[in-house]
Amino acid sequence: MADQIPLYPVRSSAAAAHRKRAAYYSAAGPGSGAEWPSSRYQLEDESAHLDEMPLMMSEEGFENDESDYHTLPRARTARRRRGLERFVCGGWKLLCTSCCDWLVNICQRKRELKARTVWLGCPEKCEEKHPRNSIKNQKYNIFTFIPGVLYEQFKFFLNLYFLVVSCSQFVPALKIGYLYTYWAPLGFVLAVTIMREAIDEFRRFQRDKEVNSQLYSKLTVRGKVQVKSSDIQVGDLIIVEKNQRIPSDMVFLRTSEKAGSCFIRTDQLDGETDWKLKVAVSCTQRLPALGDLFSISAYVYAQKPQLDIHSFEGTFTREDSDPPIHESLSIENTLWANTIVASGTVIGVVIYTGKETRSVMNTSNPKNKVGLLDLELNQLTKALFVALVALSVVMVTLQGFVGPWYRSLFRFLLLFSYIIPISLRVNLDMGKAAYGWMIMKDESIPGTVVRTSTIPEELGRLVYLLTDKTGTLTQNEMVFKRLHLGTVSYGADTMDEIQGHLRNPCPQMQSQAGGNNASSTPPRKAQSSAPKVRKSVSSRVHEAVKAIALCHNVSPVYESRAGVGGEAEYAEADQDFSDGNRTYQAASPDEVALVQWTESVGLTLVSRDLGSVQLRTPSGQIQTYCILQMFPFTSESKRMGVIVRDESTAEITFYMKGADVAMSSIVQYNDWLEEECGNMAREGLRTLVVAKRALTEEQYQDFESRYSQAKLSIHDRALKVAAVVESLERQMELLCLTGVEDRLQADVRPTLELLRNAGIKIWMLTGDKLETATCIAKSSHLVSRTQDIHIFRPVTNRGEAHLELNAFRRKHDCALVISGDSLEVCLKYYEHELAELACQCPAVVCCRCSPTQKARIAKLLQHHTGKRTCAVGDGGNDVSMIQAADCGIGIEGKEGRQASLAADFSVTQFRHIGRLLMVHGRSSYKRSAALGQFVMHRGLIISTMQAVFSSVFYFASVPLYQGFLMVGYATIYTMFPVFSLVLDQDVKPETAMLYPELYKDLTKGRSLSFKTFLVWVLISIYQGGILMYGALLLFESEFVHVLAISFTALILTELLMVALTIRTWHWLMAVAEVLSLGCYVASLAFLNEYFDHS
Repeated sequence: MADQIPLYPVRSSAAAAHRKRAAYYSAAGPGSGAEWPSSRYQLEDESAHLDEMPLMMSEEGFENDESDYHTLPRARTARRRRGLERFVCGGWKLLCTSCCDWLVNICQRKRELKARTVWLGCPEKCEEKHPRNSIKNQKYNIFTFIPGVLYEQFKFFLNLYFLVVSCSQFVPALKIGYLYTYWAPLGFVLAVTIMREAIDEFRRFQRDKEVNSQLYSKLTVRGKVQVKSSDIQVGDLIIVEKNQRIPSDMVFLRTSEKAGSCFIRTDQLDGETDWKLKVAVSCTQRLPALGDLFSISAYVYAQKPQLDIHSFEGTFTREDSDPPIHESLSIENTLWANTIVASGTVIGVVIYTGKETRSVMNTSNPKNKVGLLDLELNQLTKALFVALVALSVVMVTLQGFVGPWYRSLFRFLLLFSYIIPISLRVNLDMGKAAYGWMIMKDESIPGTVVRTSTIPEELGRLVYLLTDKTGTLTQNEMVFKRLHLGTVSYGADTMDEIQGHLRNPCPQMQSQAGGNNASSTPPRKAQSSAPKVRKSVSSRVHEAVKAIALCHNVSPVYESRAGVGGEAEYAEADQDFSDGNRTYQAASPDEVALVQWTESVGLTLVSRDLGSVQLRTPSGQIQTYCILQMFPFTSESKRMGVIVRDESTAEITFYMKGADVAMSSIVQYNDWLEEECGNMAREGLRTLVVAKRALTEEQYQDFESRYSQAKLSIHDRALKVAAVVESLERQMELLCLTGVEDRLQADVRPTLELLRNAGIKIWMLTGDKLETATCIAKSSHLVSRTQDIHIFRPVTNRGEAHLELNAFRRKHDCALVISGDSLEVCLKYYEHELAELACQCPAVVCCRCSPTQKARIAKLLQHHTGKRTCAVGDGGNDVSMIQAADCGIGIEGKEGRQASLAADFSVTQFRHIGRLLMVHGRSSYKRSAALGQFVMHRGLIISTMQAVFSSVFYFASVPLYQGFLMVGYATIYTMFPVFSLVLDQDVKPETAMLYPELYKDLTKGRSLSFKTFLVWVLISIYQGGILMYGALLLFESEFVHVLAISFTALILTELLMVALTIRTWHWLMAVAEVLSLGCYVASLAFLNEYFDHS
């Protein structure tokens, strides 16, 4: 795949510099001052030495430390790119940027983030000052609004040029026409822009004010007081009601739920729609009354604020008890800001506020997006300016530098200023508004909203599409499809057999009685062995279904009915198992699908709290199990487990389920697991392996003591806990393999196929597990069935990343699957190399991505490839990526409207993206390219006529056409026909959808390039020259009327050129042509004083 990448021997200059410095310090003498730098540079030199190694190298080569290495020319490319930027942008930009950065650094120096000790209910005890808990999404404030908006406008060369030209008209010696001919168009453009920005800014201000003004109950010594969200401080005890937003990052202290736990919805934080179970600190949950929180002396030690939303380490300490109580705090004890309480009322102590909360740290600042077409037109206007200056210099030179020649030069610059038309911005902005209106009126993509009207042409230039998975490609609705027991497999059409097995209580009784059941004897004496096999399968089905019904973190929730309190109904759940009001909530939709399936076959989960689970069998019998330990799913372990004690038999069983890669080494030897996992994965099913192990009381007690000790350690807690749990995960009995399908959105496969055929590379960035992401990539045909998938192994340091990149480089035409952690390491050391290799892949899947990583990938592609990127998402966790990409598309889905509100375009379904890009993206780009070049042609042709006129009359700097004619030429005489080009289309929408390959040409930018621009320039010079010389030669006798004759010819030429350029006629185009001609004929009668100018 990557054989095309040029590899050159490059000696690391950084390493050489380190060696020189090391030599210098070692030569300085044996003093203490010399030893420290030497050792430091030695360490740096070792890491820098990796730069000298190739990205095509065996593991032996890495270990043997060979020296004849190649590396990708990262430094050389960066240097070349920097040189080019400096040449294009100029020194002034560098100077301005440096000054701005210096001012910003002075104004807002970043505080160092530190770990903290937070005393319960005592904000005044905080040692440091923490940021205010206010949300601010505005780009400007009242002082920076006008300067900021003007800067955004005048950083474009076109607008800056016209500002200078307009200001020059205040100088009497340079005045050429009326002031309104220059200031009216410029003022119009600025007024429209300022109004649009003001409206957007006011809306952002209102949204922020609404969030910051939300009232919360704060617990104080005197009782509850109402406090605004923006006034909450670190250390405050905040009460959050059901369905209320959590205002800041908190540690969960108490809940009104008897179980001591609650559910929260995190869809606006991590994009997952399912409820997460959170557990209150047991020490504070056990307190008799709410007010007792102030009678104890306790504090929370919290780690420093960080980006990772999936981890937290801290401790809770109560000092006034004897001995002091210490509890370890993990992610399940936290309530992050912007999540919603889904059950009960919670009380938490605030640990992070404002800019230090996880949600704000994972949100990037919105940038002002500028379309590629606008940048290209900006380059062309610079070329026109060079031509303008050259033409003016030529005229002054031919004049012979007579008198104050510099004044003549400036007057010529003003006379020919129509070469760069101010109407270009007006026409393009109005065109963009028209495209937006057409997109929203398209009945084939109902509900589509254009939120950023400045970049519709970007939809026609996209090369990379970055998409979320959950809720974007999938519906996030799981359906149980298959159960495999090794010798027998059950599908959707054979689930009734499982129900039959579960209704037969014999195997269950046999297992409970330890196998001494007399009822098992008669069949065993039967002549056929079939009953034995059937009974064996039956008992295995019982065991597998029971394991699935017990090994999860699902809780049944009974919604309160009219007149019945929620707690009462929950308490009566034991008597009301048939209640149709029961719903299941869990951290993963897979888990809910599994529990719903066990209910459908007869084994129902009826109640669950932190300490017990109750199941109802098909016969109506209630089985109660005591939960001894829970091991939640993590991205590292890829499995979850539970230890339960059967209340009726006192048997202790350890159940575990997880991904096949994690479980295959844990379960006893078998010959079918790997093959069946592969078969299910090819069908696009998400697989889980279920296993169990019976424990004796002694084994469990030994485990519990070691586990409790590991959980309290501050250093390497995760490693110690994992080591203790792994001691149990040995020789487990394999029970079954389950297959669950995540339903795709409507028409996802044909849409992805359409985009691929259009030459768009699709990257899937998801916060979900690696296995899940790989399954969806296959089932959605993001990765074709014949394609290989390279799963990037987890890497933690530079050496591992180096070896893994080498392994990946040997693969050809394969899709890449990489986790967020490995991606972080590779970007740190080998950003250029990783981007180079990944960009050659037909598809890339990044799993376990944080919101910040998604945005970083978008920026990496922009920086590395220079191509246009589009981000598609539907949740709050996709906002950073949507804002970082050149074009952001939000989908209104189950995860709320946060993504669709932050996006440039909002659609209701993923399949609408196909038409949005193929039809509207294509049309917008083609039309704007034609419109831009035609407006330039209109300015060039009249400037050519002015040049001919001046040269004939001894290079006099006298205007050819006066005031109103020049304004009328760019407006009522030609504007409507030229603007009607926004209705033109080169191919029908049906054809564009049928042949997506047509889209590939757009990305090459051939509709608007220097080549097409030069063609239009030559046409303009030819037409302008012929018109002016023709009028002067042919109508020499009618010289008094030469003005009217040449101007009439000019208007007719423009109208004819528009008619010849149009590919598909629209009735409005014909109306525009006739109307413009009518206006001109009428003005000949009424404005004859402008034309009869000798």
